[in-house]
Amino acid sequence: MATKALQAGDLVVSLPEKCLLTTGTVLSSCLGEYIVKWKPPVSPLIALCTFLIAEKHAGEKSLWKPYLDVLPKTYTCPVCLEHDVVSLLPEPLRKKAEEQRATVHELYMSSKAFFSSLQPLFAENTGTIFNYSALKWAWSTINTRTIYMKHSQRECFSLEPDVYALAPYLDLLNHSPNVQVKAAFNEQTRSYEIRTNSRCKKYKEVFICYGPHDNQRLLLEYGFVAMNNPHSCVYVTSDTLLKCFPPLDKQRNAKISILKDHDFLENLTFGWDGPSWRLLTALKLLSLGADEFTCWRRTLLGDVISARNEQQTLTVTAKICHFLIEETQRALLQISQLKRNKENLKKHLALVEALRLEDLKILQKSAEIICNLNMATT
Repeated sequence: MATKALQAGDLVVSLPEKCLLTTGTVLSSCLGEYIVKWKPPVSPLIALCTFLIAEKHAGEKSLWKPYLDVLPKTYTCPVCLEHDVVSLLPEPLRKKAEEQRATVHELYMSSKAFFSSLQPLFAENTGTIFNYSALKWAWSTINTRTIYMKHSQRECFSLEPDVYALAPYLDLLNHSPNVQVKAAFNEQTRSYEIRTNSRCKKYKEVFICYGPHDNQRLLLEYGFVAMNNPHSCVYVTSDTLLKCFPPLDKQRNAKISILKDHDFLENLTFGWDGPSWRLLTALKLLSLGADEFTCWRRTLLGDVISARNEQQTLTVTAKICHFLIEETQRALLQISQLKRNKENLKKHLALVEALRLEDLKILQKSAEIICNLNMATT
């Protein structure tokens, strides 16, 4: 909460360097000598994960206990979700969620030998302390709460960038897509500072912005969604795109190859303002008639090829939009049924439900816009 009115450029928070938890903190701890000796070197990420798990295990003896006590006990990013919940995510996000889960599991498996080397530091078996659940918690803490802070490369770490810093207190500030801030480490004051580029009234909650992220990115990286997020969009996969075009089109493979070569099979979306230019352009190219195919370069540049092509593009766009509306409604029905049957999953299901409801609003708005465009061209 702001204790005074904030103007653009005002300092929101300044955290001294000594309060930041970095790989330097880890190397200064009892873990340092084990990290330096271990070959092949561990990554900066696994070093921080190890420190968090060890300090959490230390309980009252940890100097970081006040900070650890305010950290979430559980997280809601995909690596922490049950399979039943992940399966209800939109397809593009579901694929990224599975990749995230696989990455963290591989991180755990490849670090087990290093964890075992720490046994002299603990009375309890390290296999019990540094288990998969503990690593998921530590990884999620770092992934959702660290600030970007570049550190010089150390020989005791792998070549992965050392760009993490946990910032107690600062990481309690919530995200809003409607504010702008400037965040960076100040070399003069040796502090990490956040300045607001937006006004904030006295006694109102002070927000920061994690970036212009859509809700799928927010859920993947931070485990939440922002309602009425102006950056939100619904992604159209290449499979969904191609389902709407006849496989007998003789130029089909050539069209797909052109779209792939020019990076027009990714980041195709519906947003609050309707179908994106990239989506419409991809659909225009796929809608080219046999006698229009030689105009594909003009299509990618945004030229109008023919009235027939424009009309066909809108027809297919509407078809894809309605397909995604039906798919979203089916997912919402499944979520509703699961919420009744699986009490333990209610919190996670509510998160996916919020994402899907926002998607539905965007798609319904897009359908309305496409309908208006169709009326204007007929």
